[in-house]
Amino acid sequence: MSLVKNTNCASSTDALGSAAFESVALEVAHALNAQFYTDDYWLQHEQKHVFGASWQLAAHGGDLLAAGDHVVCDIAGKSVLIVRGEDTGLRAFHNVCRHRAGPLALCNGRNAKALQCRYHGWTYGLDGQLRSAPEMHEAQDFVLADIRLDRIRVQQWQGLVFVALSEHAPDFAEVYSGIAERIHSLDLGTLQFARRMSYEMDCNWKVYVDNFLEGYHLPHVHPGLNRMLDYRAYTTELATWHSLQHSPLRNPDGIYADGDAFYYFVYPNIMLNIMPGRMQTNRVIALGTNRCRVEFDYYYVAVDDMQDRAQKDLQFSDEVQHEDIAICEAVQRGLSSGSYEAGRLCPKRESGVWHFQNLLRAAYRNGISQA
Repeated sequence: MSLVKNTNCASSTDALGSAAFESVALEVAHALNAQFYTDDYWLQHEQKHVFGASWQLAAHGGDLLAAGDHVVCDIAGKSVLIVRGEDTGLRAFHNVCRHRAGPLALCNGRNAKALQCRYHGWTYGLDGQLRSAPEMHEAQDFVLADIRLDRIRVQQWQGLVFVALSEHAPDFAEVYSGIAERIHSLDLGTLQFARRMSYEMDCNWKVYVDNFLEGYHLPHVHPGLNRMLDYRAYTTELATWHSLQHSPLRNPDGIYADGDAFYYFVYPNIMLNIMPGRMQTNRVIALGTNRCRVEFDYYYVAVDDMQDRAQKDLQFSDEVQHEDIAICEAVQRGLSSGSYEAGRLCPKRESGVWHFQNLLRAAYRNGISQA
């Protein structure tokens, strides 16, 4: 998606007023204005200035083990191709041929020797360099060596693969700083992928993220999860680009081993839910102003009872997700009612929401300044 014209930008921002974009101290903070969740303009804005300007979870390293293994994914509305090169390095490209914009791949694959456009057969090496262009011998000043695929930043971390469309996205190490060190007892890169579950719901993607970022609703929405976590010891910690909600596990019920629950949120739309012996990644994808999809990938330590634990985990997680979907859809209806004015945040329980919404406000201001 591209940004709408400046006149639409002006009307959208003027309707909100400058205070809606200001970051203030948590103790006096209000939630985001409802229009950010209901006005189509802001979703268009977010595609470029939020999703397109940040590191996005794109694949698992297990999908890219050998030279020629490749993954096709949608990032901020753009098709991206990630490939393992002959030198074992990862590269990411816009999935767009430099000839007439045909796709280089339509789906994930293994052991490709080259990348060939599905439209006219132009062929590129795994490093993105054009190798051959059928019947182009009569084109004057046409030099194969001058043509390369448009590259995108890519990073592998703890078995997960990320891409950033913008060269101005923050340094990856800064974004994920401290996470692996905090959970050093669990090597995320050794976990085995078990399955993916996807949920679609009728709410803005930010409603789902807001909901994830606070334990305030646990006693009222999640009776089963509330019994498992220690609400009195539930804490939130903030970093520059991520936040952590942490709680001891007090009644794991055979689903998890004894230990702690770590709920990491990495701006703008990635969650890492880490329990003893298990990680669940969530990727929140905007499907429209009032609709989103959340992809859940489950990873486990390879032990004899992994399948049994995974099945119990899936059943419990599914119960929690349906509780979240019901409340998120109800919140979206409230935001769309025309009767809601942004309410005060709870400093004790909603610092994660405040942190996320301030990062969004900064992205909105940056986008408006470029409009």
